[in-house]
Amino acid sequence: MRDSTNVIRDQLSDVFDLIEVRGLLTGGLSVRGDWRATFDLAHPLKMVAVVCGRLRATADGCAPIELGPGDVAILNHRTTMTIEGGPRLGPPAELDIAVAEQAFARGEIECGEADVILGGHVDVNPIGEALLAQALPPVSHVRASAEQAPNLHAILAKVIDEVRGNRVGSAFAVHQQGQLLLLEVLRAFIAQTDELPPGWLRLLSDERLRAAVAAMHDEPGKPWRLEELARISAMSRTSFAERFRSVAGVPPLTYLNTWRMQLARNALRDSEARVAPLAARLGYASESAFSNAFKRQVGMSPLRYRAAQAISV
Repeated sequence: MRDSTNVIRDQLSDVFDLIEVRGLLTGGLSVRGDWRATFDLAHPLKMVAVVCGRLRATADGCAPIELGPGDVAILNHRTTMTIEGGPRLGPPAELDIAVAEQAFARGEIECGEADVILGGHVDVNPIGEALLAQALPPVSHVRASAEQAPNLHAILAKVIDEVRGNRVGSAFAVHQQGQLLLLEVLRAFIAQTDELPPGWLRLLSDERLRAAVAAMHDEPGKPWRLEELARISAMSRTSFAERFRSVAGVPPLTYLNTWRMQLARNALRDSEARVAPLAARLGYASESAFSNAFKRQVGMSPLRYRAAQAISV
C-alpha cells in the first residue's frame, strides 16, 4: 500500500514544516453596545477574527478595514491596533478589556446583539518570520463571504463551541482549530488576492511552476540545471527562467540555493548536527564550499550558527 502522506504532501506544507508555523488563538472578546479598544501588538504577526457582529479595525500606518462575520485579518509587523464595534448609535465607550476577556473565558458568548471576536498570533521560527514578513502586506483581510473561504465560518464556530463547552481537551481542540484557521486564511488570501507580490507565497501557488518547485524540494542536493527544471515544467528554458523570476522575484537556481540554506539553518538548530554530512546532503562538493555559501547568506559560519542556536535554546 502506498504511503498516504505522499498523496497530501505539497510545497506549502513543506514550508509550513520548515518554519514551524502555528496559528495560536489566545483569547477573545464578547461585547455589547458601542465600544472601542486600542491594543499594543506584542507579536509580529497578529490575527483577529470576527465570529459575529461587525467592527472597524485600524492598524498604525494603514487604512481602516471593515470586518464582518467570519472575516479574518492578519497584521504584519504593526505596533498598535484600534478596533471599534457596536450598532453605532452613539459615541463608543472605551472597552474594559479585562472584563470582556473574563466574560468570554466563562463562556458568556451569545451572538445576538453582541460582537464576538477571537484574537491570536502566528508563531513561527526566525526563518519563518522573515519569510512571512516578506510575503504578506501590512494588513491581510480575508473575507469569509467570498467563495474561496468556505471553511472559515465552520472553524470559528468550532472554536466557540469548545470555549462554551469547556470540555476535557478543549485547550488542545482550540489549538488545532487555530492551526486550521491559519491554513484556511492563507489559502483564501492567495485565492482572493488579484496580484500577490513576487515571493515564495506567490511561487507556491503558481500552477505552471509547481512541478519544478516540487522537484527542487524533493531533491535539494541534486545539481539541477535550468534546462531540467524547464523541461519538468513543460516550458522552454527562456520562458521558464523569465516566469520564475517574475513570480518568485529571484532566478530558479537562486531560489534553490536559498531553500538549501533554509534547510541547513533548520538542521543546524540541532547541536549534534555535523556539517560535512549536511553539506553533502545539500549538494555541495565540499564542507568548505558549503561553509562559504552559508556564511554569505547567513552572515556567520555553520559552526558559529549551530553554537548560537544552542545558546538561545
